[in-house]
Amino acid sequence: MDSIEKSESEVERSVCGFLREPFAFWSFQLRAGAPDAKRMRTIPRIERLSFTTRDGRSLGGYKLRAVAPWGYLLVAQGNAMLADQIIGDLQFFRDFGLDVYIYDYRGYGLSEGKSRLKALISDYQEIIRALNAQDYRRRFLYGISMGGIILLDAVGITDEYDAAVIDSSPSRISSLGCPEEYDPINHLPTDASGIKIVIGLRDRVVPAAEIEEMAREAQIRGAAVSKHPEFAHPFQDFSFETHRRRFHEVADFLTRWRP
Repeated sequence: MDSIEKSESEVERSVCGFLREPFAFWSFQLRAGAPDAKRMRTIPRIERLSFTTRDGRSLGGYKLRAVAPWGYLLVAQGNAMLADQIIGDLQFFRDFGLDVYIYDYRGYGLSEGKSRLKALISDYQEIIRALNAQDYRRRFLYGISMGGIILLDAVGITDEYDAAVIDSSPSRISSLGCPEEYDPINHLPTDASGIKIVIGLRDRVVPAAEIEEMAREAQIRGAAVSKHPEFAHPFQDFSFETHRRRFHEVADFLTRWRP
């Protein structure tokens, strides 16, 4: 039993620098702020979720229930976001016919534990497998900025999803002190036809130049790649119309797999 507990606790070890990684996540959490239950008061068909990881951490999140779901969409947000801050916007995908799932990252908001890259990747592997054990006809992923890194590292080269949209995620994070094995570009599947990469040319958080390498490689493997002069970083677009156009592009791609 002791050896199992030791093995499971190892996911919270830093892999991107003994000091750098804890400090980075501390600053991300500070910017994300605290959860606010008032944001959910006017949202219909929403459920509070709790997911327990193998190492005993409780992750809090939300589910938006579609009337007649034809699949699920798991959203992994940016590094300074809480689930309740964007759940209202994600009603777009529920109304599109998908059950939408989103969790606060480990250590953020409603979720317990220490925020570490290795742990977050492990968490999403577990969450995806739990969702896939349910009776959904289609399995979709939407990774926003850091969320795209986590989703690709978690299941990019597996068959555990039907389609994934990677929005404004960098090709590599080894330049930040992480091992190359965590670079998203190294987790593209051989057949990437189920992946779409979105690049915003107004993005000052993750500039297009940091995405281009992965976008080129993904396109060679069959992925869809779109560049938009008017897109900034997700949830930082300059108008609601641009923000909504971004969501329409995500939905249009996923529609290809509609049963």
